[in-house]
Amino acid sequence: MGVGTRGSSFCLGKIYCSRFYGEATIWTNSQQRMGAGGSIARLASPASVGAHGTLQSGQCRGSIQFRSDPSASHLLRSAAFSRGLCARRLAAPPPAFASAEFPGSVPDGAEMPPPRRRRRSVAGIDQDGLLDPDALADPDSSFYEINGIRLHHKVCTHEDSSDQSLDLVISNADQSIIGLPIVLLHGFGASIFSWSRIMRPLARIAGAKVLAFDRPAFGLTSRTSWSGDDTKTLNPYSMAFSVMATLAFIDQLGAEKTILVGHSSGCLVAVDAYFEAPERVAALVLVAPAIFAPVFRRKSVQENGVGEQEGQKQKDSNGVNLPTNPLNRILGEFLELCMWIAGLVVNMIRAIGRMFRSLYSRAVVAILRSSVAVMLVRLIMDKYGILAVRNAWYDPSKVTDHVIQGYTKPLRSRGWEMALLEYTIAMITDSTSTSGVPASQRLSEISCPVLVVTGDTDRLVPSWISERVARSIPGATFEVIKNCGHLPQEERAEEFVCVVERFLRRAFGTPNEQEQVF
Repeated sequence: MGVGTRGSSFCLGKIYCSRFYGEATIWTNSQQRMGAGGSIARLASPASVGAHGTLQSGQCRGSIQFRSDPSASHLLRSAAFSRGLCARRLAAPPPAFASAEFPGSVPDGAEMPPPRRRRRSVAGIDQDGLLDPDALADPDSSFYEINGIRLHHKVCTHEDSSDQSLDLVISNADQSIIGLPIVLLHGFGASIFSWSRIMRPLARIAGAKVLAFDRPAFGLTSRTSWSGDDTKTLNPYSMAFSVMATLAFIDQLGAEKTILVGHSSGCLVAVDAYFEAPERVAALVLVAPAIFAPVFRRKSVQENGVGEQEGQKQKDSNGVNLPTNPLNRILGEFLELCMWIAGLVVNMIRAIGRMFRSLYSRAVVAILRSSVAVMLVRLIMDKYGILAVRNAWYDPSKVTDHVIQGYTKPLRSRGWEMALLEYTIAMITDSTSTSGVPASQRLSEISCPVLVVTGDTDRLVPSWISERVARSIPGATFEVIKNCGHLPQEERAEEFVCVVERFLRRAFGTPNEQEQVF
């Protein structure tokens, strides 16, 4: 506020009232000197302040004159409006939290209450208190470290008798001991929990240890970040690492051979482990095998077969007719030149396609490693995680809270969403890799005993796909469990154990037992 002079008075300053677009000039008499430290804090009679009012404080007394803006003259015509507004503005004390510079603002020393943050939840699991996998382990859990990854696993021996819920379905289990350990490989989104009902019954049938472990990105196996330029020798989320872990657990069991039981995508791990070390695998049990979708392969094979036959017929007819006519020979050479050019163009197109696929894969990988992808994974798991578990059963109404808790427990592990994205990236990388022949094209090379089991109402891997897998493997046994979905080992545990027992006794039992099975 500047100080000026007007006759025998001093101009102390102006008070602007933005609500009515006017201004008030404060004048004080020359006889009433006001020092630099004076202030107008308390008014004697604020209600009497109007167009010409008296302003009074402990140190000064003066009058207020209003000079209204011409554009707001219609507001100043109302004396009651201006009188009441100015009285309120001049009389009201400043708020306790207002600063001198900005009325109504929060001073530096004041503490604001912390904003209330909305708690995050995914499939009913609180995401604000995530823990390390070790803190979520069960009393019978164990961890085995491979390349810095702590793999969560459980081992059940045939001596265990604490759970006898399925012992009655094992017929003549004491007659002979197969003596081969079993390794269980779960599918996508599952964990050791998927095998919890059949581990002890299988151990009694085999007369040996049964081991199940959580593949990286699932269950309680430790999560780790991974990038293409990582110094680690092998991507822990790749198929190759799962195969290596499977063979490492076979070594840990101390057995020369073992029986591999895979479910859904775990069947691909079992088959790849067989091709990696066929001498270590005694038999394969493939449950709802998600190895390949033959609907596309079937069409291409038929088309290729027809084309080859027609080409052979054309070649035979040309072999008879071409020598008799020189024009046909010239025409044939011209056609060969055209075919060579066409082959060159096709190869160029394929090379361009591979390049675009590589660029596409890189773009997808970059997107999957972004924060947007993490939010999307949380949203998908929250909206469809439990629904997917129920949809995997033939009768969703029989999915208990215990089952839901078993599948959602890994969501309490720190870093579960990034691990799931890295696993997806590894699948994309493996699918675009040109090194090696896919296992789906080598099924005819399997020579060990194989059992393929499926549910008749599997919505995820239809039974006809499992049947096609069984037909692709020489001598494979195909079994269908009635009124069962994608999880026979959970939904029809008793029937599943019986099917596996018949298969193992037919393959490894005594001659008398083999005759009884047949």
